[in-house]
Amino acid sequence: MMALRRIYAVLRKEFRQLVRDRVTFGMIVGIPLMQMLLFGYAINQDVRDLRAAYVDLANTSASRQLIAELDASQIVNFVAPARSAEELRERIDAGDINAGLYIPGDFERRLQDPSRPLAQLLINGADLLIVSTAMQARQFPFDARLGSRSIDRPATIDTRVLYNTEGKSVVFIIPGLIGVILTMTMTLFTAVAIVRERERGNLELLITTPVRNLELMIGKILPYIAIGLIQVTLVLIVGVWWFEVPFRGDLLNLYLGALAFIMATLTLGLLISTAARSQFQAMQMTMFVFLPSILLSGFMFPFEGMPKFVQYLAEGLPLTHFVRIARGIILRGADLQQLSGELMALGLFFVIALGISALRFRKRLD
Repeated sequence: MMALRRIYAVLRKEFRQLVRDRVTFGMIVGIPLMQMLLFGYAINQDVRDLRAAYVDLANTSASRQLIAELDASQIVNFVAPARSAEELRERIDAGDINAGLYIPGDFERRLQDPSRPLAQLLINGADLLIVSTAMQARQFPFDARLGSRSIDRPATIDTRVLYNTEGKSVVFIIPGLIGVILTMTMTLFTAVAIVRERERGNLELLITTPVRNLELMIGKILPYIAIGLIQVTLVLIVGVWWFEVPFRGDLLNLYLGALAFIMATLTLGLLISTAARSQFQAMQMTMFVFLPSILLSGFMFPFEGMPKFVQYLAEGLPLTHFVRIARGIILRGADLQQLSGELMALGLFFVIALGISALRFRKRLD
């Protein structure tokens, strides 16, 4: 009986401590709810309406009908025409579109010959789910008219997968994995930085020095930038040498993109550290941010399959932009000019997060 009373006393103490710890209590309720909402509404492997462009050299009523029926099939969503096949390839390289339809000038002669494909579809092979969706366009019923005649034949379309012709999942995973590793480590490192100083009693000493709040924040993140670049190098060596992931872009461009992402992620950790009261709370908050970053960034699940409001939410996560940068440079050979929008988003996040962190730090300790 005495043992049961002691166990009950410890149980009651732990329960009261959990109730007082609002962050932990919020995690108990928030993480299951967030997972249910994300997997129920945001995560969708049935990708439809892939962003696409087309080149119609035939420019006939039958070729326009093919474009209209493909667009109505919900396989692709033609956002704009292109002038040439080279422009289609450039737009896929830049990440503007995921598929490009090329209709040759002899379209009507091909229409009368069932042995010849009517057109060619270029597909972004960096995402295997996008490939499987676009492959549905290879054949579908097509009732075209040539003058007064009606030609009923399958619309055979030749498909060409770019960047990942063998369909290896590791080629799709490794570039995004760089961002996932950096998100977990960089955010966690800086999330506990300020909290650790407070718990050890060093923060009071820093306050009495001439170091300003913004200077302290910048000084905290600078050592971890080098650590982040080392991690990028390790993942690249293993990915390219061991897993044979093709590297088609410029190495300097990748490091510059990684540098922008590391700085944005480190300021995210600083922002967490200004809200946490202990290192344990900082780690809890880090995991709370880490989960939606993985699920909504396009690393595991296709961005195009998410509802619009979830896509807007994902645009506010640094990992979303770096996944596009890493896959664009490594797999498609894109340059920083083509990815300037993603870099600007990371820079904006860095400035806002660093400014808020400095303001919150002063407000809490003045």
